[in-house]
Amino acid sequence: MKSKLEQIRAKVVSQIMDCDSADKLNEIKVSILGKKGELTDLLKSMRDVQPEDRPKVGQMVNETRAEIEKLLDERKAKIEKVVREAKLKAEVIDVTLPASKSELGHRHPNSIALEEVERIFVGMGYDVVEGPEVEKDYYNFEALNIPADHPAKDEQDTFYVVNGIGAGEILLRTQTSGVQVHEMEKGKLPIRMIAPGRVFRSDEVDATHSPCFHQIEGLVIDRHITFADLKGTLAEFARALFGEETKVKFRPHHFPFTEPSAEMDVTCFKCGGKGCRFCKGSGWIEILGCGMVHPHVLEMSGIDPEEYTGFAFGVGLERIALLKYEIDDMRLLYENDIRFLRQF
Repeated sequence: MKSKLEQIRAKVVSQIMDCDSADKLNEIKVSILGKKGELTDLLKSMRDVQPEDRPKVGQMVNETRAEIEKLLDERKAKIEKVVREAKLKAEVIDVTLPASKSELGHRHPNSIALEEVERIFVGMGYDVVEGPEVEKDYYNFEALNIPADHPAKDEQDTFYVVNGIGAGEILLRTQTSGVQVHEMEKGKLPIRMIAPGRVFRSDEVDATHSPCFHQIEGLVIDRHITFADLKGTLAEFARALFGEETKVKFRPHHFPFTEPSAEMDVTCFKCGGKGCRFCKGSGWIEILGCGMVHPHVLEMSGIDPEEYTGFAFGVGLERIALLKYEIDDMRLLYENDIRFLRQF
């Protein structure tokens, strides 16, 4: 038994000292100390040892086992140290270098303006509704009382995706008014909503025009709605957006989907209506178009114009941003110049 232990010890010590990887070291450990290892098998043969010799033999086996475990731990520590040093040499980090700087994003002037407009109208009980940017001709034009021969449907003004016949035409919406028609067709009255979103028109890019821009259109449908409700709502909107001293002025205009129609001006928030370079000396700034919903538009959406009336309005989001932040060129909003955006 003693000679057998000496043979096992000598063989294991040689294997451990020659081992150069953690995986091989683990294999050696299993082959000697595992359930089917050589030292474990030797312990099982203790039943063949004379009873009076068993304590002495058991002590020898335990001492050999402890010595082997100690050698395994020491060799494992040395192997891990070598691996760690090699890894550190391969992954050199210069701790004197400055840390990488994280660039934080910044809200766009359009986003800031839109959030402010939404906050104002939500505070007055309006819902914010979205709709498709690729729209049918019916919802973009016909349901808004714009007939097939209307100049607004000219291909020079509108991006058509699929040319069909009348309502079969598919286009990029030129206004968010189609969202209002979708809501009216649901038949859930009364309606108080604004529809912000991106719209498309075949315009040349310059300081005040873009083929892609944003609109915010509003709609109210209920019993006993009058032009006085329209004026009061928009006056309150203008005061909340441009200041409590802001006054409004309505000028007669024409829109196919409203009757009567008007354009609304606000007093210049730079000079208070006295006249300056910003308002071109007039004291007034044109801000939006509005009017009472045309009875024919209500009828086409399944609403009885004898029982319900309503008003609608539309304002360009970029126009609000340009006026509010005194930006003189619309193109600046889309050039993604961080130096410009950081000002807001």
